[in-house]
Amino acid sequence: MATRQHRLSEFNDGPPPPDLPLQLLCEDHNGTYLLPYACRWQDAVWRNCVSNEAIEAAVVGWRETPPPRHGS
Repeated sequence: MATRQHRLSEFNDGPPPPDLPLQLLCEDHNGTYLLPYACRWQDAVWRNCVSNEAIEAAVVGWRETPPPRHGS
């Protein structure tokens, strides 16, 4: 199981680029977790790229969305 610090080291914690699809690392009382959908930073709010709904989770890091894997 990855430690919290190791998981955080794989993500950025600075200002995100606006309007790009990003993968979010969030945290709650159970620990850290990835959202299963891409999000974007828009108008100072994290939003689901598909539904455009605001994300209410505690975001602790972001990174570029990895390219799709082929042949898995």
